[in-house]
This record gives sequence, C-alpha cells and structure tokens, in this order.
Amino acid sequence: MKNIKYLFCLLLSVAVLQTASAQMSIQVLPRLMLRLDDIGMNHSVNMAMQKMADTKMPFSASVQFACPWYQEAVEILKKNPQISVGVHLTLTSEWKNYRWGPVTGREAVPSLVDAVGYFPQSTGAFAKSGYKIEEVEKELSAQIERALASGLKISYIDPHMGIALSTPALRALTEKLAHKYKLGISTLSETVYFGETYKEMWGEPVATKKKAFLAYVTNKLSKTRPNLVVIHVGLQTAEMNALFDMNSSMMNTKAGKPLTALHRETELNMLLSPAFKALVNKKFTLTNYTELINERGIESMKLEVVKN
Repeated sequence: MKNIKYLFCLLLSVAVLQTASAQMSIQVLPRLMLRLDDIGMNHSVNMAMQKMADTKMPFSASVQFACPWYQEAVEILKKNPQISVGVHLTLTSEWKNYRWGPVTGREAVPSLVDAVGYFPQSTGAFAKSGYKIEEVEKELSAQIERALASGLKISYIDPHMGIALSTPALRALTEKLAHKYKLGISTLSETVYFGETYKEMWGEPVATKKKAFLAYVTNKLSKTRPNLVVIHVGLQTAEMNALFDMNSSMMNTKAGKPLTALHRETELNMLLSPAFKALVNKKFTLTNYTELINERGIESMKLEVVKN
C-alpha cells in the first residue's frame, strides 16, 4: 500500500513539474505586437487589412478617422474582435493629389489647413504653419469622438507621421486627450508609454524587407518588454500605384515613379508568408494593445523616454 502511495505521489510530482515547465516555456516567449498604420486611408489599404484580419491573428489597427474610407474600415473591424483599434491622430495629408482635411471643417480650425482647405502635405509644412494648439485640440478631439461614435471599442491613440508627439506642447496635449478619453498611447520610437520596444519596417528597402523582418522577430525580440513592430500594408492597385509621397524620396524613384504600393504590399506579404506563420507560438506570441492595456491597467501608462 505504501509503495502504491509512493508511486502515486511520484507520478503526481512529475506531472506538476511537467506542467510548471510547460508554463515557464510559454511565459518566456517574447510578446510581439503588430500595429498596422493608416487604416481607412483608402480602399486598397482596407483590403490589405482584410487579408490580415482573415488570418485571425491578433494585431492592432491605427485608423485615420479623418480619411474618406474610414467607414469601410469600421465595417471590417466590427467583424474582427481580435483586432485592437486605435485612432491614428492625423494632422497631415502627405500625398501629391490625394488629400484630406479636418473632421471639424476648415472654418473651425483655419490654422491647420492650407490655401485649399487641406492638412499640410509634410511634417515640415505643419511645423511652419503657425498652427494654434487650441485648434489642434479641437480637431484631435473630434477625430477621437468620431471613432468612439462608430461603435468600435477604441483602445489607444497614436500620431500619424509623429506629429502629435513631436513637440512638448503637442505631446502634453496628446497625453491630456488620452487621460480625458481613457485611452492608451502607442509608442513612437523613443517615446514609450507601456514599456514597449519599437521597430518599424517602413524605411527598410523592398529587396531586404522580408528578410530583415523575419530576422528581427526571430532573434532580436525582448523577453521582458512587449515588442511593437509598426507595419504599413496595401495592395498594388492602380489607386495605390498613383500615390506620390511628398515627404520621402525613398517612396519614389529618381524618375518620379511612386513606390508606396510596392513597399506596402511587400509588408503585407511578409505577414501572410508561411515563414512568418511558422514562427508564431514558437519564437513569440502575438498580442495587441487591448490585451496589453487590460493586463497592465490604463493607470499604468507612463512616459518613458528611451535613447536608441
């Protein structure tokens, strides 16, 4: 009888140790957060997001509620609760012949628009525009309120082209709006709010984009911090192929041919690739801002300036 009890206790101890070991192996996997930016910008970007949504992988989607196609994005996101939704705070309109302006209307925020009533086409133009901080607050509040009125659960805000975190005054305003609406702030490079590491694939050349991304998520993720990778997706449609970026020479050839669509479809394809899918739950686990904020609590949000 004693031998049976001893054997039972031994087997139970082994089972407990195996369970604990399995739990530890899961816990030490790095956590990867994919944030897809510029959602709602146009139909091609929305359809690229739809392809990612169809995988059912959790990720975060930063929506430009100032853009014409945001309502289509809302329809897609309502059907995909695995996607965490943020407001991509927009104060610039960076394409040559495709423009958008303030949600509040040009008359309400005249310091935020150019001569034809649209947002400035570059970060430099915005900085020199003489914008009034009270008009920035009015416009960004309207974008957040449009997002909340859409019926989506909004978890965070983040700045399109970095504008809303680019100066101490704008950063203070963004933090004020986050507290007012009880939203998180997604990191921007050195400006971190939930301890994230930061990486974006936008500036990587097309030829090496997939290889660099896979190498990063395989070997360079932190095990102690959530890891944010910012992605821009799109399809190579006639619409996307016509978009000339007014801010970056990388996104156009020297002859003036736009490369934005090629860059964005390359980033989409690397996420949809079998090579990436094979790494999920082996090299890392996927999470999003909704899960991170629920885990840590919105009150844990704190500015951390990281020098890269």
